[in-house]
Amino acid sequence: MSLRPSILDPLFAPANTLPGVGPKIAPLLDRLLGEPGKPTRVMDLLFHVPTSGISREMKGSVADAPVGEPVTLSVTVVAHRPPPPGRRAPYRVLVEDETGDVTLIFFNGQKARLEKLLPVGERRYVSGKIELWEARRQMVHPDRILDERGIESLPAVEAVYGLTEGLSSRMVGRYIGAALEKTPQLPEWQDQAWLDRNALPDFRQALLTLHRPDNAAQLSEDALAKSAPRRRLAYDELLASQLALALVRSRMRRLPGRVNAGDGHLVERLKAALPFGLTGSQAQAIEDIRHDLVSDKKMLRLLQGDVGSGKTVVGLLTMASAIEAGRQAAMMAPTEILARQHYERLAPMAEQAGLTLALLTGREKGAARKAILAGLADGSIQIAVGTHALFQEGVAFQDLGVAVVDEQHRFGVHQRLALGSKGEAVDILVMTATPIPRTLALTYFGDMDVSVLSEKPAGRKPIATKLIAIDRLDEVVGGIGRAIANGDQVYWVCPLVGESESIDLAAAEERFEMLQSFFGDQVGLVHGKMAGKDKDAAMERFSSGETKVLVSTTVIEVGVDVPNATIMVIEHAERFGLAQLHQLRGRIGRGSKSSTCLLVYKGPLGQVAQARLEMMRQTEDGFRIAEEDLRLRGEGEVLGTRQSGTPGFRLARLEVDGDLLGAARDDARLIVDRDPDLVSERGQALRVLLYMFERDSAIRLLRAG
Repeated sequence: MSLRPSILDPLFAPANTLPGVGPKIAPLLDRLLGEPGKPTRVMDLLFHVPTSGISREMKGSVADAPVGEPVTLSVTVVAHRPPPPGRRAPYRVLVEDETGDVTLIFFNGQKARLEKLLPVGERRYVSGKIELWEARRQMVHPDRILDERGIESLPAVEAVYGLTEGLSSRMVGRYIGAALEKTPQLPEWQDQAWLDRNALPDFRQALLTLHRPDNAAQLSEDALAKSAPRRRLAYDELLASQLALALVRSRMRRLPGRVNAGDGHLVERLKAALPFGLTGSQAQAIEDIRHDLVSDKKMLRLLQGDVGSGKTVVGLLTMASAIEAGRQAAMMAPTEILARQHYERLAPMAEQAGLTLALLTGREKGAARKAILAGLADGSIQIAVGTHALFQEGVAFQDLGVAVVDEQHRFGVHQRLALGSKGEAVDILVMTATPIPRTLALTYFGDMDVSVLSEKPAGRKPIATKLIAIDRLDEVVGGIGRAIANGDQVYWVCPLVGESESIDLAAAEERFEMLQSFFGDQVGLVHGKMAGKDKDAAMERFSSGETKVLVSTTVIEVGVDVPNATIMVIEHAERFGLAQLHQLRGRIGRGSKSSTCLLVYKGPLGQVAQARLEMMRQTEDGFRIAEEDLRLRGEGEVLGTRQSGTPGFRLARLEVDGDLLGAARDDARLIVDRDPDLVSERGQALRVLLYMFERDSAIRLLRAG
């Protein structure tokens, strides 16, 4: 049951409790602001930020009114000119002031209604855009027609909102007005000195000023980005998320850790067995991890490294430390193919160091599975590599010390904890090949320490990236023929169109058939609709060199090592995000040969697509690419959260609020240090904040102790 403070009840009330939101309007608001199974609430309206504003202040006289801009004029109604019977013409009303006249135009205008709205001889105030038609001024469908009483209650600025079909900006503005009236004065959860120093209003005032500013300029895109009311609300949202992470982290940290590292003899033996030396950042990451493992606090560390930066080796050395301490270790990957690949990569190194290793995925059945489970339970298997099969109920370790999780964003916090609960005080290292900009790493993984592998291992050649228009496809095919003759292998990626899987499939199959007509059985195909074992078999044929060209949809994104693959063709590259292009490109250049990535695009390119492809051509630095991706697309897209349901932000915009994020993180840590149970006066107010931004799972944690 929720223990939400009752002061928030008006904000969590459904939108249909607001005046004017009946059974016809409520579903439209749900489509605009709700989520599946979660109807729109009053606060969803409050957090719907305006996109711009229209000034409604009186603009001089008819003669001075600028053409094409919204104006509000004081006029007298002169004459009504309904269309002749049977003719499809608009209804016209002539109005004037002492400087000139304007014709108001109404299509399908109803005579009785318009005569009541605009009585001849009366003064009215009209708002809308003036246009010229055959040198005469006209205003088509004025936004507003008001009498003296109406003009007094008209705000000077009208906010303009994002909409869905069936709703007008004015309607949404009216419902938001009703929501503002229901907004209670909440206790102040921010540090007053900080608010004063940054000249920020209180929460309720911030909402009022955001939706009802004094002038339209305050709602321009630039002004909104910098505006004190929006920044205040953005900081509230960021603080709620950082505080929730900090509380989770402090609870994790309060659980006693234990020393999960021995004397270093295994680690040294493994380092000696490596075919190449460690890079500087690998050595640093290993040192940081060892520091975590020998402390009595639990490790929760994110290891970020570009594709091919050598994360697996760091993972192995981490696991070796736990085995020195007499414990076991596990490495978990999101797919069977990847788990198998980790296993094949680790096995020779582990065996050289005398370590026992087993692979556990959903595919291991019967006696083989039983033997692995027995080995984990009695401790004779020291390292388990597998998929989420590792944290199913029947799997018991004798003494799990370290869990290494690959590809963090595919595993939620719950799964991290599930694996962590397989042993006593398990240290967790999470690895990701998705370079996450620093601001995002703070937001989503604020509960973790972060290590970054910034160099590529020795012997890796740079990848040449070229842009090619799709009408030069025959040249691409010719180049592939030469590469195959040279013993090289090629990935050919077709885009996911997104509208329907069958269209995507048809595109990939058509490309497969075209390439087969040139290269016969040397071409393989892999796509998302295939059964797991067929997909694995197709990948296997490519890995072993039986097929030379692999046509695929984006399913190879996280992936398999094929050292002879030196060419990556990405068709319709303009449809891919930067991070995705970067991930795909990282599939090649794994061996000692030079590699080439061909970005095949269909022109003309839009501005963002052009910037994206140019960026790919300029750099291989995943972090630079990730920062640019954030700038071009915003955070939800970069992390794939639009699909995966992690909480995106509604008020904070990470591309402009990065400075606030750092401040929120520091503030959250300070709060948890000083008032870990949120019992002080500010602590109680912060509980209200956590509930408001639906981070109350952190409060349940406080109650659980």
